[in-house]
Amino acid sequence: MSAARSGGARRRPEEDAGARRAAIVAQLSAARARTLSLLAPLPDEALVAQHSPLMSPLVWDLAHVANYEEQWLLRALGATPLVDATLDALYDAFRHPRASRIHLPMLSPAQARRYAKDVRERALAYLETQRFGGDVLREGGFVWGMVAQHEQQHVETLLATLALMRGWDAHLAAPALPEPPVAVVLDEVEVPALTVTLGSDAAWAYDNERPLHTVSLRPFCIDRYPVTCAQYLAFMEDGGYAREALWHRDGWAEVERERLEHPLFWERDARGVWGVRLFGRWTPMVWDAAVQHVCWYEADAYARWAGKRLPTEAEWEAAACATPDGGRRTYPWGEEAATRAHANLGGDLLRPAPVGSYRAGASAFGVMGMLGDVWEWTSSDFFPYPGFTAFPYREYSEVFFGTSYKVLRGGAWATHPVAIRGSFRNWDFPVRRQIFAGFRCARDAG
Repeated sequence: MSAARSGGARRRPEEDAGARRAAIVAQLSAARARTLSLLAPLPDEALVAQHSPLMSPLVWDLAHVANYEEQWLLRALGATPLVDATLDALYDAFRHPRASRIHLPMLSPAQARRYAKDVRERALAYLETQRFGGDVLREGGFVWGMVAQHEQQHVETLLATLALMRGWDAHLAAPALPEPPVAVVLDEVEVPALTVTLGSDAAWAYDNERPLHTVSLRPFCIDRYPVTCAQYLAFMEDGGYAREALWHRDGWAEVERERLEHPLFWERDARGVWGVRLFGRWTPMVWDAAVQHVCWYEADAYARWAGKRLPTEAEWEAAACATPDGGRRTYPWGEEAATRAHANLGGDLLRPAPVGSYRAGASAFGVMGMLGDVWEWTSSDFFPYPGFTAFPYREYSEVFFGTSYKVLRGGAWATHPVAIRGSFRNWDFPVRRQIFAGFRCARDAG
């Protein structure tokens, strides 16, 4: 409720602008603090190494987020360039596949840190001169929100790289996990036939979340919780990786080519006990937590084995953010920004929590854990919504549309709250396993 409606004094425009600037500074600062804290313990040799062909050298990501910030928070808004624009080509993620970035003449760790510091100081000083309106970049603080989200997304990428590192101590020790407040029943929820509004018109929403549009859905059932490690083990023990009939044709080829037998990072100890390799350390399995590091093909095969299917992304968003009367929420629980009571977000736990740990995060239909813990694969290919317009650049979304990518929803434990909402759409190749992805199943009702 606004101050005017509640009987208080109306805020002056300069007060609103000041509050918005403070919020922007807080989000930009939070992202940079996460970036630097993850990299600080590592020697330069680890920062410049290529730990996996699937990921960039860590120092490339650091300089990339600084260059992205310079492009959008300085040059795009009319400020004088800080450095020669040749860095734009060097740190262009679309131009250079991750496996090739080790061969680029990258900035050294010291140079990248200095560049990031200098850009940030200039960007914050320039922010003080800006108004939040007048063009599409400034409206609602969009471009600053885009940059804050972008860096938080790269923090998640850094965590994925650290998880793949061998021979280096990532200095990340997982804390104790919360205990679910009540006993968990791994059942499903029925969502009735609905005409729902999907997408977002929020100030910081990305182009692929826009525009708002309506979709009519037939009734369906969806798992109340994401599939747990214990449930996935049952699939494995029933020969899930040996039964070709369960697999998509391309998925079966991947099983045979990579000799897949279990999720990435699952390992048995000397006694034959299952655990996971968590940032370089063997860690006991948390059987009631959501399974992660499975590709789309593994999720699809499990769903077939269970006599179900993966939800469409429209079904996923309806179960997460629709209400029985056809309304919509920004988050499953409502409009309040995510807190530690709502979801496992922000990276503190370094892994998924036991399902049912966050009762305050329930959707209107009683579906749990829709945000946080693991990204959830859907059955949907990544296509634009009706009326889509690329903004502010084609390479964020438009160039990826098509059948090569599958949509993921909901964020993971590594995702920062500023970078996730019920409408947020992620996408990746269906073979990807290094991302923090799991799934839940659905089926037609009746």
